Amino acid sequence: QVQLVESGGGSVQAGGSLRVSCAASGSTAVGNCMGWFRQAPGKEREGVASVHTTGSTYYADSVKGRFTISQDNAKNTVYLQMNSLKPEDTAMYYCAAGVSYGGSCPFWIFDTWGQGTQVTVSS
Repeated sequence: QVQLVESGGGSVQAGGSLRVSCAASGSTAVGNCMGWFRQAPGKEREGVASVHTTGSTYYADSVKGRFTISQDNAKNTVYLQMNSLKPEDTAMYYCAAGVSYGGSCPFWIFDTWGQGTQVTVSS
């Protein structure tokens, strides 16, 4: 099994930045895709960003140009750098892992989840 542990959430004012991290561990391979999802109160969970072990990335339109996903394969860790944060970015952020048989990581392939870390952006 794979365990995903997020860290780095917190509170910030609009326009600020945060970086969240996710460390993967376990007895089985993580897979070739890692990603970040978020869920705000009363809303469905949505994909934010994903990264393939080849480096290919994908972003939701709502975060393009503001968020950057990166990975350290040696450490089995994925990061999400969030800049120019907006109040609508407030949510629980979840790390995810999955396996893709292509060269990219669409949001629907993820099947392993962390416990989440809260990000709150105040206006």
